[in-house]
Amino acid sequence: MEQLKHECGVAMIRLLKPLSYYERKYGSRHYGLNKLYLMMEKQHNRGQEGAGIACVNLDAPVGTEYMYRERAEGKDAITEIFKRVDDNFVGQLYMGHLRYSTTGRHGLQHVHPFLRRNNWRSKNLCLCGNFNMTNIDEVFEFLTEQGQSPRVYGDAYIALELMGHRLDREVERLYGEAVGQELEGVDITQYIDSNVCIANVLKTTMGHFDGGYVMCGLTGSGEFFAVCDPWGIRPAFYYQDDEIVVLASERPVIQTCFDLQTEDIHELQQGQALIVRRNGESSLQQITLPVMQDNLPVSYKCSFERIYFSRGSDRDIYQERKRLGGQLAPAIMQAIDGDVAHTVYSYIPNTAEVAFYGMTDELRRLNHEVRIEKVVWKDIKLRTFITESAERNDLAAHVYDVTYGCLKCGEDNLVIIDDSIVRGTTLRESIFKILDRLHPRKIVMVSSSPQIRYPDYYGIDLSHLEELCAFRAAIALIIERNMQQLISDTYTACKVKPLEKNHVRDIYAPFTVDEINQKIIELLRPEGMKTPVNLVFQSIEGLHEACPHHHGDWYFTGHYPTQGGIRMVNRAFVDYVENIRKSQL
Repeated sequence: MEQLKHECGVAMIRLLKPLSYYERKYGSRHYGLNKLYLMMEKQHNRGQEGAGIACVNLDAPVGTEYMYRERAEGKDAITEIFKRVDDNFVGQLYMGHLRYSTTGRHGLQHVHPFLRRNNWRSKNLCLCGNFNMTNIDEVFEFLTEQGQSPRVYGDAYIALELMGHRLDREVERLYGEAVGQELEGVDITQYIDSNVCIANVLKTTMGHFDGGYVMCGLTGSGEFFAVCDPWGIRPAFYYQDDEIVVLASERPVIQTCFDLQTEDIHELQQGQALIVRRNGESSLQQITLPVMQDNLPVSYKCSFERIYFSRGSDRDIYQERKRLGGQLAPAIMQAIDGDVAHTVYSYIPNTAEVAFYGMTDELRRLNHEVRIEKVVWKDIKLRTFITESAERNDLAAHVYDVTYGCLKCGEDNLVIIDDSIVRGTTLRESIFKILDRLHPRKIVMVSSSPQIRYPDYYGIDLSHLEELCAFRAAIALIIERNMQQLISDTYTACKVKPLEKNHVRDIYAPFTVDEINQKIIELLRPEGMKTPVNLVFQSIEGLHEACPHHHGDWYFTGHYPTQGGIRMVNRAFVDYVENIRKSQL
């Protein structure tokens, strides 16, 4: 319902045959570029603030361009950049990126890919990614202590400079080897271009970062790579045969664009890199060690990918979303007091549709009558999350509309399922108001995800505690029960011991889920609304049962997988308290 700005999307293609091969077989020397366009369009859900593409032509003669880049801002950025490219934008290595800002930085200079130029082909580096680094202060300090002076303070620029520095060292190492072999002139250059070991660069770079990432890169000499964080937070999928190597943020993208089966495509694992060398040889290499527990790798794959972010056309995600909906059936029955004869079921379009199918399937399996109506309509395409807070409420009130006459006034319960309830802005300013016009006996608002209690720092634009309706509800309960000392104690702990643990979990500890639910209803209930409201959230246990391979649940449980996440959530609470105190002066 309330769209979140979240992690970006990546697409990469490496052609393994001569360009003439694709022209003969597929009728176009732009085969790679055309496929890149399709892959980016199929991931448009992941980035509507900007897009960029890059290309490396290994056949370009000396004195001509061999590394190209195009970028654009706005929701039509993909169309714009592909209109600009001409016949020169052709090569063997392609990279595409779709951007959602997670840092509040806007402007073309912040659109990926980022490019580091040099007269040596091997020192040219183009970088893009789906990432958010939580320790950028430390990495910035590391760079400056070496004497570097980064022009921009941001995780993408810092990553480019750090990796570029390590690439320079790799080239210098090879230069020494070439001189030692008594090579001269162009022979030295060719030796370097043919022997760059990008794994060396990655191993001396990625260990510095704390955060969730899929980092992708191209070098001017023809190195191609994508590397995943050691916690497995951010997703990437790849496919290779004797013609191509491709990588994307979502599996169905590759399936659709290359007509493949699910089993043909593999997921990049924790700390692993997919590397294709200049000569076309590909390999998987372990760059950073996976996070271990009891001598076994522990995965923190993002569960919100399954609930909301990724396209529901993925085979496994589709089934998981159905299970998320189905597991809520018993709680829904309890909320409507078992009165199935007088209950209408519907959903908030569009991402909750699959969970709705699962919910209604399970109700039928339990031999309950299911009355389905299209109650809520997305009236106009307003993106309420891109506006200033003062304007958001007015826009939110007009995003949705209802179907009048679809239930009996005063007699029918109305069950509405959504994928998540985050800020509550759209519920308060739009959904509850328009549903109240239908005069149901009771509204049961269902979320296929658990209560979102904590910010995310690994890619989603969700960094302020006070934005979360669950947090506001917990604070309201603390004040209502004269427990303000808990706020002071938590503030002190967050400030004095920011790395010890997530102290913000203490704020929720005194209250049950139901108590927070009731307070959320009070906070979100618009003035004048007459219909009673119940809230039903997915349980943590239900989430893990539905999505058994994706244990990244820090936004629900507060269990952050990295030290950077723990530090940042504690910092967020300190900021919250200090901002409140400033406003009271």
